[in-house]
Amino acid sequence: MKWNRFMGAAVLAGLCLGVPAFAGEDAGMVKTSKGQVGIERAGQWIPAPVGTPVLVADRIKTGADGAVGVTLRDNTLLSAGPNSAFAIDKFAFNSTTYEGVVSVGVKKGTLAVSTGKIAKEKPESVDFRTPTSVIGVHGTEFVIETEAGDED
Repeated sequence: MKWNRFMGAAVLAGLCLGVPAFAGEDAGMVKTSKGQVGIERAGQWIPAPVGTPVLVADRIKTGADGAVGVTLRDNTLLSAGPNSAFAIDKFAFNSTTYEGVVSVGVKKGTLAVSTGKIAKEKPESVDFRTPTSVIGVHGTEFVIETEAGDED
C-alpha cells in the first residue's frame, strides 16, 4: 500500500515539473520600485512595492516618475523605465534541468533585459514581443524601446 502511494506521488510530481505555468502562477518578484509602479492583475490595479510577487499574465506599468526591476525565478532580470508597460505572457521553469519558457510582451517604453538560466539552456525558449516585432534571444543582455502608443 505504501509503495502505491509513493509511486502515485512520484508520478504526479514528475508530471507537474513538465507542465507550463498558467495565468496566476508565480513567475518572479519586484526587486526594485521607484515612483509610480503598479501591476494590472485580473482586471485590478495593485501597487508594486519591493517584494510584490509577479505572476504569469501580470501587466507591469510605470508612471512618468516610475522605474521597476523584476527578477524572474530563472534569474532573468527585467528593468523598465518611466512610462513603460510590459506583460509576463508565459513563464515556466524547472529549477533542476533549467528548462522552461519565457515570453514577455513589451507594450510601450523601455525594457532592459539580462537573461537567466532558461536562455542559457535553450535560447529558442525565450522571446520578447513589441507591437511590431518578435525578438529571439541569442545574447544575454539587451534593451528594447518602443514608441508610446496603444498598450493593447
